[in-house]
Amino acid sequence: MFDRNRNVIDQTTLITYLAVLFGFVFIPGPAVLLTIARASSSGTRVGLATGLGIAVGDLIHTALAIVGISAVILASAFLFSLIKYLGAAYLVYLGIRAILEKAPLANGLQTSRLTAGQAFRQATLAEVLNPKSALFFLAFLPQFVQPENGAVALQLAILGVLFVLMGLLSTVVCALGAGSLGNFLRRNPTVLRWQGKVVGGIYCALGIRLALQER
Repeated sequence: MFDRNRNVIDQTTLITYLAVLFGFVFIPGPAVLLTIARASSSGTRVGLATGLGIAVGDLIHTALAIVGISAVILASAFLFSLIKYLGAAYLVYLGIRAILEKAPLANGLQTSRLTAGQAFRQATLAEVLNPKSALFFLAFLPQFVQPENGAVALQLAILGVLFVLMGLLSTVVCALGAGSLGNFLRRNPTVLRWQGKVVGGIYCALGIRLALQER
């Protein structure tokens, strides 16, 4: 029976979990790379919106893990592959579009840049369509759940929200740094001509990486 005097997650487990998260979220992965690419090409605000979109996508994965929908998807090879290739195709599409976009003009006039709202929606969709994120939440979060403390769903929710907040912290830091650097680099005409191709190449590489990953 659940003891009301017992913490849902004990202090030792919580500290261990946060220490693991701190090292994990600051490792350059797809979320960090996407945020840096957006911030350096379209500014800090767009980078922050990208990080927020990724966080919302991870919140959705947390909710799916809690209710078990992710487990159903991962149990079906067809559904897993379908979502994986949809996510990969979407990232490649974003990459190709970034490569083909005209570079901003050096005199300060520029073509339409990505808005924060567009960046948020694209990042959310890209993260939701990444089945590896679903697999991560299903495989990682339960390792820190203690059934004897009861309220397993609540424990998963707390762990998932902490992961999202730590991940958002890392993307905010990266967006602020890359946004400032991008403002400096965009004053260089050579960078203006190549930044779209570099950003697009990152997206395409992430899409191909996702497509080639096994379950």
